[in-house]
Amino acid sequence: MTSGIATVVFALGILGLFLLDRDRKSRVSPALWIPVAWLLLAGSRMVSEWLEPVRAIELPDQLLEGNPLNRLILTGLLAAGAMALLARGRRAGTFLRANGPILLFFLYCAISVLWSDYPDVAFRRWTRAVADVVMVLVVLTDPDPSAAVKRLLARSGFLLIPVSVLLIKYYPDLGRAYGPWTWTTYYTGVATGKNGLGYVCLVFGLASLWRVLEALRGREDVRRAGPLIAHGTVLAMALWLFWKADSATSLGCFFIGASLIGIMSLSGLARKPTTVHLLVGTLLLLSLSSLFLNAGTDLVEAMGRDTTLTGRTLIWRQVLRMTVDPLFGAGFESFWLGERLEKFWRIYWWHPNQAHNGYLEVFLNLGWTGVALLGFVMVWGYRNVIGTLRRDPEAGGLRLAYFVVAAVYNLIEAAFKGFHLVWIVCLLAITVVPEPSSREDG
Repeated sequence: MTSGIATVVFALGILGLFLLDRDRKSRVSPALWIPVAWLLLAGSRMVSEWLEPVRAIELPDQLLEGNPLNRLILTGLLAAGAMALLARGRRAGTFLRANGPILLFFLYCAISVLWSDYPDVAFRRWTRAVADVVMVLVVLTDPDPSAAVKRLLARSGFLLIPVSVLLIKYYPDLGRAYGPWTWTTYYTGVATGKNGLGYVCLVFGLASLWRVLEALRGREDVRRAGPLIAHGTVLAMALWLFWKADSATSLGCFFIGASLIGIMSLSGLARKPTTVHLLVGTLLLLSLSSLFLNAGTDLVEAMGRDTTLTGRTLIWRQVLRMTVDPLFGAGFESFWLGERLEKFWRIYWWHPNQAHNGYLEVFLNLGWTGVALLGFVMVWGYRNVIGTLRRDPEAGGLRLAYFVVAAVYNLIEAAFKGFHLVWIVCLLAITVVPEPSSREDG
């Protein structure tokens, strides 16, 4: 099959996925396409990278410049999302009041821009991070938030997953890349690297698994074959992409999230908080012991990684020797800039730009104050997830999976940052959805 024919076949297949998953009974706002566009960009490449070949960043100063086209598009989406929230009036205000801890964390992030060595760059990055919250609120303030979450994840997954398969098989110049020293092939799909493809499969693979189990649990008179076929197809594609991407972190997290979704689907178990706490605690303990206490060396090596976690532990020791304010950090997303970045790029040929640990990354940028605020958000968010699980086990199962996956993923990747899919779905999971009031407009 030629690439042109394959493109037509995949386009028709994607259209078929949308038709199979169509639900005439639920109505969501057209504004939902704004966060869909945001997720599509977060899970793939910036517009400038699609328009011209990706050029490797050779000098640290290139990270300070940014791209005017990308900035314009992201600012436009942020403005559109903000306008959608303003149109929803009191409903949006109710959400803001109910989610104070998240706002407090982002307020501190904004204040930390003041002591960054590059405040203009830090402010741009903070604006992009705040846009994640705006997009989550656009979804959850929809008149039917449950349907909006399903449509958000389905629309994004139906595009990113099949197009990744198309690019890898028929457009190798776009869907594959080569190691600069070994020239071994690795697969990127719509993303810019194999880890990016990994977390695309992680986020949308879990969403499709959730929908498959939902369809299988449905009563015979309401069960619909369409969503089962559509999401079963996307799930199969995601599993194939996991194999091609060889992203051990995302694959391990997928198994954890899939286990939680499957177990929470068991009748009555989701409404037993003690059992849920024990299960989550066990999973977190196993993850920590396997990664850091050498208790799971065989497991780590079985996934194709060494006990240094592919050099991550060396990076951790190195960054902890760097001089930053332990209480307040280097400023929002500012550690990997300037002289510090230059030093690491002189040492490591692969040019690291993150600590490969989300908690350590927060410490470097925001200090212990930021770590404490993030910890407060996570504890508060977990309480919200458990509350949702008790009220609505179906929706709560996915929220719990996304929350635990984010907690584990950040042990060996830095994902507590703006415009990262894992952080966005974590915010989606922990955000409180207050009951609508009769006085709320919009």
